[in-house]
Amino acid sequence: MKQIIFSMLFLLLATSIKAQYKMSIDKADGTIQDVWIHDINEITFTEVEFTCGTSTITYAGQTYNTVQIGDQCWFKENLNIGDRITGSSDQTDNSTIEKYCYNDLEENCDNYGGLYQWDEVMQYTTTAGTKGICPQGWHIPTSSEFNPLRQQVGDNGNSLKAIGQGSGGGAGTNTSGFSALLAGIREYDGTFASFGIFTAFWSSSQSGASAYYMSLYDDKSTINVNTTTKLRGFGIRCLKDD
Repeated sequence: MKQIIFSMLFLLLATSIKAQYKMSIDKADGTIQDVWIHDINEITFTEVEFTCGTSTITYAGQTYNTVQIGDQCWFKENLNIGDRITGSSDQTDNSTIEKYCYNDLEENCDNYGGLYQWDEVMQYTTTAGTKGICPQGWHIPTSSEFNPLRQQVGDNGNSLKAIGQGSGGGAGTNTSGFSALLAGIREYDGTFASFGIFTAFWSSSQSGASAYYMSLYDDKSTINVNTTTKLRGFGIRCLKDD
């Protein structure tokens, strides 16, 4: 499968002296770079072959590794995008992506990814399988899309956890390459909890006022898919579109 790295939009800017042409490059990471045409000697359009497991995705200044698990291609790290707000505040529909960092420390987002309420993840739509806060060509997995992942690892959560995460019967082996970290969560009351003990990933599927999520524990090998209030802050793993 091939992925166009960037698209180009040519804009005509008129001045009182002469017409000048300016090119805006809409890059895959979401940024826009403007270049004057007279500064360009040659333009080369390149298509890059995307290979899940070796190709990376650059998005909003962050680079994410990818991992192929069965027929699915996942981000290998939790998404980390948005402006940090304190855990005591709810995320809002204000045209700015907002995130929580565990214990309100930015370094925890750098290491473990952001935590998000369901509506923020979905960008205030309720359509299952939506792009949400994932990059173009990727989406928030539906609850049913967790099933092939579970089946591929024999429903063994230790296979999804990074080595060094969990202990005893819940010690991570990371045989899948999913590399999940026990990043904790932001609770509905604004507190942070379960760092090193628990991790949860939102799906884009809802059930009334609740939404589905997948979770892993430090002392168990089980993979759980349940529903909970959309006000809690969980991690996100983007899934590649078919």
